Amino acid sequence: MSENQEIIKPVQKDDTLQGSSRNTNRHLILYNDDNNSFDYVISCLIEVCHHDIIQAEQCTFITHYKGKCDIKNGDYKSLKPMKENLVGKGLRVTID
Repeated sequence: MSENQEIIKPVQKDDTLQGSSRNTNRHLILYNDDNNSFDYVISCLIEVCHHDIIQAEQCTFITHYKGKCDIKNGDYKSLKPMKENLVGKGLRVTID
């Protein structure tokens, strides 16, 4: 799949505005791969990103069908350890 596809964003419970703008907001992006099972990716999102089961499943299916998904929003400092943990588990993740 092309990496120029639109990023589909699932609803996130902790996606709140800080003041009137989100000037430090970054996106943790999960990319599709052919190596990891749905169940494995779901369990990683629950463990590392603290998603509930529905959100983890939604992100996993969006990633599979669209090629990538915005799995978490926040500042770089809070997203970096999550990214490193997910990469350590064999997932393809970036911070944008």
